[in-house]
Amino acid sequence: MFFPDRDEAGRRLGARLADHLAGRDVVVLGLPRGGVPVAAAVAAALGAPLDLCLVRKLGVPAQPELAMGAVGEDGVRVLDQRILREAGIAPEDLARVEERERRELARRAARYRGGRPPVPVAGRTAVVVDDGVATGSTARAACRTVRARGAARTVLAVPVAPPDWTARLAGEADELVSLATPSHFFAVGQFYEDFAQLEDEDVIALLRRPPSGSVHAPLDEEVAVTAGAVRLGGRLTVPAGAPGIVLFAHGSGSGRHSPRNRFVAEGLNRAGLGTLLFDLLTEEEAGERDNVFDTGLLAARLAAATAWLRGRPEAEGLAVGYFGASTGAAAALRAAAEPDAHIAAVVSRGGRPDLAEGALAAVTAPTLLVVGGADRVVLDLNRQAQARLTCENRLEIVPGATHLFEEPGALETVTDLARDWFTDHMAAAHV
Repeated sequence: MFFPDRDEAGRRLGARLADHLAGRDVVVLGLPRGGVPVAAAVAAALGAPLDLCLVRKLGVPAQPELAMGAVGEDGVRVLDQRILREAGIAPEDLARVEERERRELARRAARYRGGRPPVPVAGRTAVVVDDGVATGSTARAACRTVRARGAARTVLAVPVAPPDWTARLAGEADELVSLATPSHFFAVGQFYEDFAQLEDEDVIALLRRPPSGSVHAPLDEEVAVTAGAVRLGGRLTVPAGAPGIVLFAHGSGSGRHSPRNRFVAEGLNRAGLGTLLFDLLTEEEAGERDNVFDTGLLAARLAAATAWLRGRPEAEGLAVGYFGASTGAAAALRAAAEPDAHIAAVVSRGGRPDLAEGALAAVTAPTLLVVGGADRVVLDLNRQAQARLTCENRLEIVPGATHLFEEPGALETVTDLARDWFTDHMAAAHV
């Protein structure tokens, strides 16, 4: 059996699995990179959420395509003792390869998921999908990773595998499914007309693509955000098919009507990103100047607004990001540093990250600091803060811009930088 491409292979595999899995509590997990387009088609056929099962092959140093084992998330490690013995792999060579692949595993997790936690598999049927099985090391590590996360049932499904694959992987999954097990099997790629290598961007695009029939209708309306005992005015805008929603944390006592933040929000909306502009303080609270600099209060309000947003149907399965300005940037960083925040990305415009100094090292969300080149005091504060960040981060300086980015083209530059940062990191997993 030959497949035109991975997408078609996934459709055929999904049709096979739908007979007994459609309608069940299923999550589909693709193995990056090649298994993800196959998994996306399977998820569509089953009406199930799509996520990743991140594993890395441990290739023999002199022959990288030959797997001597594999590693997965949660510390999973699988070794092929026969290959290790026949290839004469020294322990230090194995350790060097494993260290390199674990670094790549961590990079892909951050890049692909964009700060979102994995889709929960505990108590569910997890369907692990790749574009094929060769030695089985990667598939074995994937199945063990899924079991470690508490899956009630594990199904390993591939379009093509060698004839002896069930013997190799016996006991690793509750069910093994392959559309074809040809006798003359040399490599997975020989059974595909188009077996082109995928890039990270291809994987991210597949994760962002909503399942068939799940795209929310576009929304643009005034809302009342519930944050503890107070209700805060806001405007929620979610374009159809948005991969995520950006919450704006205003600074210096401004609110949802801030012309600068509205300008940025409209630019994000044009790029297909959702936004929530809302007041962090009530009118009475905003009259108290000390509240403007109470970043603990502002961060708590932002966290409460995030919980409110995630409870709305328009936000189901979408990534969440923070855009903070001035003191609002400190609030955004403090809120993003909370252990269960799961924020995909943070952008600070002319921010005061120094006001969140104690929380900076705990921020895990990729963070972009944008500062005007003429805003020298704030630029120095951002450089000092950047040195304390341990997450993925970048400092962008807009030449000639002052604190409010009022110079011609300055705010357009901020908008473009924010758009690219959020688009890059909002890999929305539907849960």
